[in-house]
Order: sequence, then structure tokens, then C-alpha cells
Amino acid sequence: MAIISVNDLSFTYPGGIVPVFEGLDFHMDSSWRLGLVGRNGRGKTTLLKLLKGDLQGSGSIQSSLPFDYFPFEADSDRPAKEALIDALAPYTTWEREMEGCLREGGAEALARYGDIQERYALADGYVIREALEKEVSLLGFDPEVLSRPFGSFSPGEQTRLKLATLFLRQDHFLLIDEPTNHLDKQGRELMADYLLSKRGYLAVSHERDFLDRICDHILALEKQGARVVAGNYSTYRENKRMQDEYERAQRDKILDEVGRLRVSAREKAGWSDQVEASKVGQGMFDRGYVGHKSAKMMKRAKVIENRVSKQLEEKEKLLKNLEYTAPIKLNPLHHKSSVLLRFDKVAFGYEAGRPLFSDLSFVLKPGDRLALTGENGAGKSTLFQLILGRLQPTGGSVYTPRDLIISHLPQTARGLKGSPKELAAREGLDLTLFLTMLRKFDLPQELFERDITGFSLGQKKKTLLSLSLAQSAHLYLWDEPLNDIDIQSREQIEDMLQGTGATMIFIEHERVFVNTVATGEIQLS
Repeated sequence: MAIISVNDLSFTYPGGIVPVFEGLDFHMDSSWRLGLVGRNGRGKTTLLKLLKGDLQGSGSIQSSLPFDYFPFEADSDRPAKEALIDALAPYTTWEREMEGCLREGGAEALARYGDIQERYALADGYVIREALEKEVSLLGFDPEVLSRPFGSFSPGEQTRLKLATLFLRQDHFLLIDEPTNHLDKQGRELMADYLLSKRGYLAVSHERDFLDRICDHILALEKQGARVVAGNYSTYRENKRMQDEYERAQRDKILDEVGRLRVSAREKAGWSDQVEASKVGQGMFDRGYVGHKSAKMMKRAKVIENRVSKQLEEKEKLLKNLEYTAPIKLNPLHHKSSVLLRFDKVAFGYEAGRPLFSDLSFVLKPGDRLALTGENGAGKSTLFQLILGRLQPTGGSVYTPRDLIISHLPQTARGLKGSPKELAAREGLDLTLFLTMLRKFDLPQELFERDITGFSLGQKKKTLLSLSLAQSAHLYLWDEPLNDIDIQSREQIEDMLQGTGATMIFIEHERVFVNTVATGEIQLS
């Protein structure tokens, strides 16, 4: 057990104007299971890179333990076992060098062998493969599959294999960035159970139920800095809600007092003006008395004005750590048809492969919000392509009304270029509506004229969401809309969808969102 201390940490990216954060202070125990939360752009991934040493800021980071960072790169062409262990240390290189020394023979070669062998043994080289096999089995893998090329595994499988590899290192503190990316429901459950059996990590995730399962502490990056809370995400969220309610109540009291003081200040200033005006026509003695009286009243008015200013400053201090999430709106188009989509015994399969699905039938009516669920590879994104007409079924039929307008939210922003203003122009969107949507998602205004390729993953996804929300359509197809999106924005989207009559089919793995938003569910297996 060790204490990791971060003191007065500040960081600004080269060429940046606004610091990512300033004066960050917090402490964490190396035995904790921490969840790192905060709005997109608040600096979560940046903080992980600063802890790892990949970035340098001002201030200090004190830790007796080294850090490991997830995800990491692994050679896709090599067998998974060798690719993964070599990401930790040059095990296979050491093995080749030791074999070469033994073949060469001689005193000098044997001396080199001894040096290499010592490093190899200290890094657990003699047991590293066996340890990896044991670790990956905890995440649902048969160790035999490690002989396959690493690149032959799906993105979700690669995620699980990489994380298991990092836990092979003893006395390291793990920095885990979005471990649930690319994982289906089963993969998420395996990952949660696995992390719950471990200690000593800081994990970035936006999934509420996942954080509730794996964390015993939360590190929150808030407007005014870092806050560490014992408990899971729900504990932190409840504490934050109570704190925000208290600060709002204090703010309201101040606003009421400020209002009364302003009225009083205006009255005193008005009386002073009346007294000053009454000097006209008075004698010299009387005018001096009246002027003195007016000056006293002006002074009192000034005192009250200063009190107003002071109260306003106190109000601003209270507001600094409040998180605002402005309501967002969706204006769907109404269609005269009572059925917007019908799948009638639809089948589809790619050549030389088993069918993804067959005899799939369902009806989508106006106002329905269907969650499309299933394991990775079950055909969820393919079903979207069938609806969009980009693929044709191998059996059955897909019906949509001829004049149906569809808004499609892709899973990633791959290929999307240009600034938000340029995107709006290309898509023919109402610029004011689109930019307003971005601001409600907490996207800084200074990004509106910057190329999206430089945005964070969360900012890119918010741009995609805003593009879809700014489009008026009869049907919305959303492919994993919550990937990389902060929790506050997830709640904004939930509130919006519950209050709209939009017709939608969405693919999403977070069960909290599905349970809150969906009016029905289609499960592909």
C-alpha cells in the first residue's frame, strides 16, 4: 500500500489558450479501485498521461509505484501470447539472445548470458507465459487461442487480452482509459467481474452501472478541481446532487438579498437626488445644510451599492462548481403512415459465412424507440445498413414508406473533417441551432472554427450527435450514441428522448440507458 500524491498540477497543451486544469490537488491510495469521472474536455485522459509521464505539466506527482497505461500497442501480426508479453518487456528478444550466447559459447558469451538471464528472471520471464494463460482465462478465454495472431481477435477481445496482460505486473498502479469500449453486454460483465477481483487502478469510464460495480472510490474532475469520494458512482452522484442543491439554495438567498439591496440603493439614490434638487431657491445656509444631508444620503447609497457588489461576488463563488446541463430538444418530422418500418422474415448473411440472422420480423410505429441488442458480431450495424438500403436482404423483405427521411448517427467520426461551422454548411443545417446544440453539450465556443480531427473522442461524438439532433427526420438510427460521452450528457439525452415523440432504433450497450429510453427491444443472437 502506497500513497500517490498530486500537488498543484497544471497543464496546457502547446498552442492552447485555456489550461486543461490548474492547481490540481488530490491523494489516492494504491490499493483503491478508483473511477475517474468528469465532463468531456475536463482532462481525464490528459491526467492519465501526466501520471504515466507521457506529458509534462507543472506541479508535482509523487508515487513510489510505477504506472502502466491501458490501452497499449501490440503487434497484430505476431501470435497473441508473444505480442502481449513483449508489450511488457522484451522477453522473446532476451530468449533469442540467451540462445545465441549458448550457441556461441566462450567466457564472454557466457558472461552476457548471465546478465541477460538475470534480467529475464527478475521480470518473471520463466513463468510469464503460464501467468498470462491463467489471467486471460479469468476473462473468458481458452489459453489455446493465444497461438492465433493478435490481429485476428475482435476489438473487444483485444481489449480484454490487453487488460489481462497489464495485471501480470506486480507492484504497478494501472491507469485504465475506457475499458468497456468495443465490449458487448457479456464482455462488459466479464470485465466488471475481473476488475472487481483486482486492486490498484484508476479507471476512466462513463458507464454508470459499470462504475457502480467496480469502484470503491471516485476521483471527480469538477470545475474547481479534483474531489475524491469514498464509494461508487451512485454515492458520488448523490453527494454531488446534495452539494449542488445546497449551493443553489444559498445562491437563491443571496439573489433575494441582492434584489432587496438594489431596490434600497435605488431608493436612497433617488432620495439623494430629490434632496439635492431642493437646494434650488434656498438661502446659502439652507443650501449648505441640504447639500450636507444629500452627501450623507449619497454615501449611504454608495455603501449599499458596495454591499450589492460584494453579495454578487459571493454568488459567483457559489456558482463556480455547479454543473449546468441545459435541456436539449429534438424536433422530429411527423409521417402520415402508421408504420415507418417493417421487417418481414428478413435474412442476411455475407458470402462464405453463416447467416447473421434469418426470419427476422418486427414492425416500427411512430413514437417507438427500439433498442437493438446482442453480442458483438450478431449483425446490429448490418441491420442498420439494410434499413438504409445500403445492403439488400438475402431473404424476406424490408419495407419503409417512400418519402421516409432518416437521420443516421454512425458509431465513429471516421472521415469527418472540417470545423463545426463548415460541417453545418455542408450538411445544410441551421447554423445557430447546430452551434447551440454543441454549447448545450458543453463544447467550448473556441472549437467552433477548429478542425474536428483535433477534437477529443467525446467532443467528436458530441459533434455527431448534434448533427443528428439538428436534422428533422421521421426516423433516427443511432449506432452506439453514448461511446465516449460523459455521464451528464448521457442524462441530457435520456431526458430529451423521454420527452419527445421521436421514432428511433438505437444500438447501445449501457443497460441503464436502454432501460430508461427504450419502448421495446430487439435482441439478435
